[in-house]
Amino acid sequence: MLDFPLWKRISLWAITLALALLAIPSIASLTGTDLPDWAQGPEVNLGLDLAGGSHILLEADPAQVAAQRLESMEESVRQELRDADPRISIGDVSTADGRLSFMLEDASELDRAREILTPLINGTGLVREWDLSVVDGNRMVLSQTEQGLDQAVSDAMESATDVVRRRIDDLGTREPTILRQGDNRIVVQVPGLEDPQQLKDLLGQTARLEFKLVAPNFQFELTEEEARERAPPGTEFVPYSEEAAPAQGVGMVVERLGGIRGDSLTGAQQTFDSQTNEPVVGIQFDAQGGARFAQLSTENTGRRFAIILDDEVISAPTFNEPILSGSAQISGGFTTETANALAITLRSGALPVDLTIIEERTVGPDLGRDSIVAGAVAMGIGSILVVALMIGTYGRFGVYATIALAFNVLMVLGIMAFMNTTLTLPGIAGFVLTVGAAVDANVLINERIREERRRGRRVVAAVENGYKEASRAIYDANVTNFIAGVLLFLFGSGPIRGFAVVLIIGLFTSVFTAVTLTRMWVAGWLRDKRPSEIHV
Repeated sequence: MLDFPLWKRISLWAITLALALLAIPSIASLTGTDLPDWAQGPEVNLGLDLAGGSHILLEADPAQVAAQRLESMEESVRQELRDADPRISIGDVSTADGRLSFMLEDASELDRAREILTPLINGTGLVREWDLSVVDGNRMVLSQTEQGLDQAVSDAMESATDVVRRRIDDLGTREPTILRQGDNRIVVQVPGLEDPQQLKDLLGQTARLEFKLVAPNFQFELTEEEARERAPPGTEFVPYSEEAAPAQGVGMVVERLGGIRGDSLTGAQQTFDSQTNEPVVGIQFDAQGGARFAQLSTENTGRRFAIILDDEVISAPTFNEPILSGSAQISGGFTTETANALAITLRSGALPVDLTIIEERTVGPDLGRDSIVAGAVAMGIGSILVVALMIGTYGRFGVYATIALAFNVLMVLGIMAFMNTTLTLPGIAGFVLTVGAAVDANVLINERIREERRRGRRVVAAVENGYKEASRAIYDANVTNFIAGVLLFLFGSGPIRGFAVVLIIGLFTSVFTAVTLTRMWVAGWLRDKRPSEIHV
């Protein structure tokens, strides 16, 4: 138990010193000390409550998801029945009251139409997504099921969370906290962000890109009132964006269905037009999107098409020739900054649903510094009192416990830096708890050694049995704490997870320093001095 060969002592010291050295860059950063380049290394990231930054709560409207599903279903139904052999003709299509209804021109085609639409109704998951009913013998009505809509909202929020994360990652920020809250909300916390408005602009843009043909006989700009009077069924009016509008309040009448959506994009970069040298955004389609874009441009050469971003026309060029390369260029009066921002949002993907900022908080770095100072003072005072108590009570063994305690704190910081984790204010509380856990382990060991000496055991036997017997209780207690820490990490959020990370790391380091390191030091002292009496 007290036998430590040379290779083992070297290994333990190597692990201890390596992890302690990893903590130096973090300590230097927290104290504002400049290190030479050769001493730079990974640092512990500070959370929002310590480094300052932005906290934003985003909310989605489930009704928008329902409307999108209804439009997508209408397009799918038209396509499936049109491609049927022989074709099934429908008319009197309506999407009123959130339901899709249409009339079969031939009522005898009812069973065949039902068979064709069954895969669309059932969907691809375990939940039935649509209900189908027949009215008056030849009118089919599709309505969304509650379970299907709930699943669609959940999928949309998962996708939106991923898109938000990709956009923030492109900003170059470190360790953002992005998580869902409830059914239709997303919490975003970005520590150390100097420009909160940039974040809001980035998250507030849906970046839903569409390419739609301008309606025949409407190859010109007009106002919404004119469109309302003259636009035929199957078309819709889309206003120009403020930056791209050739005149105030005008827009284009486009075909509502049959366009190309931006989810076929594989890349987007800010570049410059070779002829005008204006900032533009170059985009690339995947194989399927490129083929559709080539077909659209080939079949409609000479017609205008609208490039629509978030329900606003940003450009309406003409297909002068077929575009077969699978790439295109978006212009719209951009600056370099706005073109780059659009490229980021397109590259990261469109939000499947609009997100509205319903809560915003900005934490200043001064408040975080005050928290760090207050936490350091609290831990410092507590540590000094603990050290004084340990040395006063256990003498040499208290000194060993104190040195182990210092290495414990350094090792926790070093591991957190190596793992690129984030330190939050509750994490500092986890540090304090780690100090207590490490001291508690040494108290158990030292008290057990005292007990063994009172029973009359010799020094070496008392120390060996003290470590052996106390270690069982220490391991049992720490396993329980470890399970609690894992559960906090899995089911907690934000600050709770920050506390759990420090707690879990601290459990391992405290057992290592309080049991293994102190035992190695005590064994070395006993081997060298061979005392006949110890004062514990």
